[in-house]
Amino acid sequence: MIAFLRGRVLEKHPTRVIVETGGVGYEVHVPLSSYSAVGEPGADVALRIHTHVREDALQLFGFATPLELALFDRLVAVSGIGPKLALAVLSGIAPADLVGAIGGGDVARLVSIPGIGRKTAERIVLELRDKVSALEGSATGGAPGDGTRTDLLSALVNLGYHRPAAEKAVDAALAATGGAFEASLRRALESLTRGGRK
Repeated sequence: MIAFLRGRVLEKHPTRVIVETGGVGYEVHVPLSSYSAVGEPGADVALRIHTHVREDALQLFGFATPLELALFDRLVAVSGIGPKLALAVLSGIAPADLVGAIGGGDVARLVSIPGIGRKTAERIVLELRDKVSALEGSATGGAPGDGTRTDLLSALVNLGYHRPAAEKAVDAALAATGGAFEASLRRALESLTRGGRK
């Protein structure tokens, strides 16, 4: 599955961008928030990707921030919400506001999003209220690097590294790189590779 895409913006439209990398153009569906963050054609771009596979299609959904991707993943897990509707939700409300609305049970705010009816809004709150609590730190800003630190730790633990060793490597990497995700991940992996998995 494609999880990350870095390349050059070939075309840019309000609901999708075409990213050229290695001579191949990938059509990536994006919410308006990510569309705004993507540069003009010719600019470099890096997007976190959700790959959606159906019998008749393979679609890529791209996000400029880890929070947008995390919200998208949670939304498509809700009964009756597919990728297109999840994208519409993210286009209709800022990610931090969405976290606040779900966490606070604000059904009226969710209903104001085009395409979301009352029953769907209630289902989102019911199924995701507890699941978005972990995202509140990154939605409100939290301490500098909090969201990035969480993402880095998750990636390293999933790769088989023990959490205490991963935490030490991540903290050192974030201090050295100033918080950039890709640079921090590379540096943490180099550190852990020298120490080996425990």
